Amino acid sequence: MIDFDKRWGKYLNEVTIFEPDPISLPSFEVRDILNPAIWGEDGQLQPETQEKLLKIANDFIEDAELGIAVVDIILTGSNANYNWTKFSDIDLHIVLDFKDIDPNTELVKEMLTQRRINWNLTHDIMIYDHEVEIYLQDVSEHHVSSGIYSVLGDRWVVQPTLDKPRVEMEPVEIKANGFVEKINNVEKLFQEERHYEAYDFAKRLKKKIKKMRQSGLEKAGVYSTENLAFKYLRNTNYLQKLHDFYNMAYDRMLSIED
Repeated sequence: MIDFDKRWGKYLNEVTIFEPDPISLPSFEVRDILNPAIWGEDGQLQPETQEKLLKIANDFIEDAELGIAVVDIILTGSNANYNWTKFSDIDLHIVLDFKDIDPNTELVKEMLTQRRINWNLTHDIMIYDHEVEIYLQDVSEHHVSSGIYSVLGDRWVVQPTLDKPRVEMEPVEIKANGFVEKINNVEKLFQEERHYEAYDFAKRLKKKIKKMRQSGLEKAGVYSTENLAFKYLRNTNYLQKLHDFYNMAYDRMLSIED
């Protein structure tokens, strides 16, 4: 097995790090109202939207043949808040008790994640021009958000407030560019056929990005530097790029060629 720490340290000393292109961060303007295509004037979910989201979640559970009860079905993210845009997805979380499937909840999480990814890749469901993205959430997981709506119970769990936060964009740009640089280096390692290093670095980077976002949400909410940097990486497909090279590096390092 390659000693990753030594090889990567040597690599950092030998290779010129990419200079990322200047980035234009997306607008995070706060709206005066919730998305009127999804929400009624009373602040409740539009009945037709609620019906469709319940149908989507129930069909997913049926197709997955999990055989367990759903704890809740929640709508969260930008479309459950005042910072929505025309590009915002509808983040539909199906809350389950992973222990009802198997005591090894980490194994359950990996299995459900793959099923979720496959479902999202297979389906292209739009509700008023907003794509529906399904997530599987364990009942024990602490989900940090300033807007959470129970589609199942038709009520707000966490009701968003209309705030006008002051966002310092320079630190967001610095943090986002730092990850752009690292993701580009994963690609470079892969192209140099250093597949073990590319896989290891991508794996560590994915964990670091997840931890960064979670800490930002817990510390300062959706307008934290960390969360805005994460949104940039997601909206510009750098997270998808990282995920793709992570998978390709894994496949290549375990393959035997003629």
